[in-house]
Amino acid sequence: MISVVMIVKNGERCVAQVLKALQSFDEVIVADTGSTDETLAIAKNFSNVSLHKIPFNGFGEARNLAANLAKHDWILSIDCDEVPSPQLVSEIESLSLEEGTLYSIPFQNYFNDKWIKWCGWHPEEHIRLYHRKKTAFCTSLVHEGIEKKGFKIQKLQNPIHHYPYATISDFLKKMERYSTLFAEQYYGKKRSTPGIAAWHGMGAFLKSFFLKRGFLGGYEGFLISVYNGHTAFYKYLKLYHLNKSRLC
Repeated sequence: MISVVMIVKNGERCVAQVLKALQSFDEVIVADTGSTDETLAIAKNFSNVSLHKIPFNGFGEARNLAANLAKHDWILSIDCDEVPSPQLVSEIESLSLEEGTLYSIPFQNYFNDKWIKWCGWHPEEHIRLYHRKKTAFCTSLVHEGIEKKGFKIQKLQNPIHHYPYATISDFLKKMERYSTLFAEQYYGKKRSTPGIAAWHGMGAFLKSFFLKRGFLGGYEGFLISVYNGHTAFYKYLKLYHLNKSRLC
């Protein structure tokens, strides 16, 4: 048996669609880290959902804390803007699960109702199905992943449909949050200066727009490439200020 585990904060935009796609699973853990919108009210409408409130000390720790609340050892980790396709749900339910195997799921990322195939958004896959007594997420504040050393990885065929951004404000909110977590994660471990920040920002834009063919994506490709550049810039600029302030 598989428990679905979702950490969420202010996910009202997509959470109903995600939970509808997960109705065939007998348990969905919704672990809330401080929603102020209608996320919890929406989640209460689904009979297979178990609601919990947990602290947020980074994404890796939050995912592991939420997984420990589940009644089954097999964990399918899903975010509140990730909608499993019906074909993926059927594929997962047909698996003969092996404890020494991790299961990787392909992602299709969308913005403006367009499947984004540029800017590093495609192809993309993530390990999201695992046995919690055999492995767990690393405890990184951001860009967390399953500890996979020594495991066989099986790639599933059917996708998760991912809707990370609906508006420009969503880009800005995520940039603010992730750049702060990056700075906290690498405080004292990485060197940064305003020049280094500018170098990373320009490099990220050029890589996304040219090397990863964002120019083929029209307006969306340009916007995402600019976002990637800005995010890289502010990650390293915040790291510079954090390193500097804590030395004082």
